[in-house]
Parts: sequence; C-alpha cells; structure tokens
Amino acid sequence: MLSPVIDPDGAPFWEYAGRGELRVQACADCGEVRFPPRPCCPHCRSFASEWRRTDGRGRIWSYVVAHPPLLPGYAEQAPYNVVLVELADAPRIRLVGNLVGGAGAALDSVPADRVRIGARVQVVFRDDGLPQWVLERP
Repeated sequence: MLSPVIDPDGAPFWEYAGRGELRVQACADCGEVRFPPRPCCPHCRSFASEWRRTDGRGRIWSYVVAHPPLLPGYAEQAPYNVVLVELADAPRIRLVGNLVGGAGAALDSVPADRVRIGARVQVVFRDDGLPQWVLERP
C-alpha cells in the first residue's frame, strides 16, 4: 500500500489521525477552515493557524469505483470505491478516502452497489492512522 507524503503543513493532520482524531486546519484569526493544510489563510492571508477537532461525520459528496488496470497492490482488491466526503461540521471541507466495512477492512469490503451519493458516513482509522469511512447505517 502507498503511504502518505507528509509535509510540514500537513504533519499535524497525520499526527492527530494516528491518535484516532480527525482534525482540520483553521485560521486562528478569521476562523475559516481549510483543507488541504497550507501555511497561509486564503481568506485573510494570516499565517496563524490552529487544528480543530471534527466529529468525523459527513456525507458522500461524490465517488468513483476503480477497476483494473491499477497498481499491483490495488488491482488485487479491485473493484473498490474512492469516496469524497463532505464533513457535517465543516461543510467546506471534503476529504478523499474509501468506504469500508470497518476500521482497517479491505478496500473491497463494501460492494460498489452499496455506495450512494448523500449516504451518511463516519470516519474510522486504520492502524497506521489512515482515515477511512463507514456507513452510519450499514
């Protein structure tokens, strides 16, 4: 499996995720949330930031189902979904991930016909801290 590329701006995201917390960067001056993390607020141009905990709930805003040909490690699990989740308590934030049957489950653990735009989801974390998503009502 691929590992995330961690840069200085995004390092806190991965540190919190490793502890099972979903946090997003926010401007400490104007309060706007932003993702992906970056050094400067695009709204007020402040360099002051903080990390706000979210409740980890959201809805599927969009999705695709990946089919081969893929990288070898992923082709074995295909077809699998890749979802774009809009956070409920930070609706301007959308995160990419996979809808799975449970924390650490295989990418193909939810059949493609069960993925629906608008479905309510909750974040879960793999052992390595990677956020994934499960249906609130399986």
